[in-house]
Amino acid sequence: MPVEETFAGLAAYVMGLPPRLGEVRLVAVDGPSGAGKSRFALRLAKELDAPVVRTDDLLDGWDDQFTFWARLEERVLGPLRRGGTARYRRYLWHRGEFDQAPVSVEAAPVVLIEGVSAARRAIRPELSLAVYVTAPAGLRLARALVRDGDDSIAFRAYLERWRSAEDRHFVEDETAAYADLVVDGAAETGDDRFEQLWRRPPG
Repeated sequence: MPVEETFAGLAAYVMGLPPRLGEVRLVAVDGPSGAGKSRFALRLAKELDAPVVRTDDLLDGWDDQFTFWARLEERVLGPLRRGGTARYRRYLWHRGEFDQAPVSVEAAPVVLIEGVSAARRAIRPELSLAVYVTAPAGLRLARALVRDGDDSIAFRAYLERWRSAEDRHFVEDETAAYADLVVDGAAETGDDRFEQLWRRPPG
């Protein structure tokens, strides 16, 4: 049965977890497009005063949906693991190219990565917390269209291809089954709370 939880309570829980990416507590917020990952990650990050790295910012366009990981590892995860500063260039979707100005992320006590496949199998051993955000398919599609402001035939074709690929990925990767926390991204709980569908018991 769903349980309402506070972001403040979750933040305190995260700070009590051991760091596993070097000295960093890495929190991954994963789930399908339009589920509410960004809202959840930003709200938790605000509570933790922690930076958020969005995987969408590291993709080299639509066709780099899952193959971006080497870029994330080299420019973000690797430096943070060594206690250094991550530096990457954000992809500008409206221009189809990477920005020349780098984004810097310090090795903070907590860093969040948010986006499709953020909690993939390759990084699970180094995650302090894996969150999976879910919502009904129809709501997710409506949100995506509103968010991107594009209802063209070409955009819908890209989006449907993206959604089909992520569906296959989540089945093969068993992302939800290995998540520490599953969240209802469709729930209307206000700014301070979220609806927990499942949480892995401590230990």
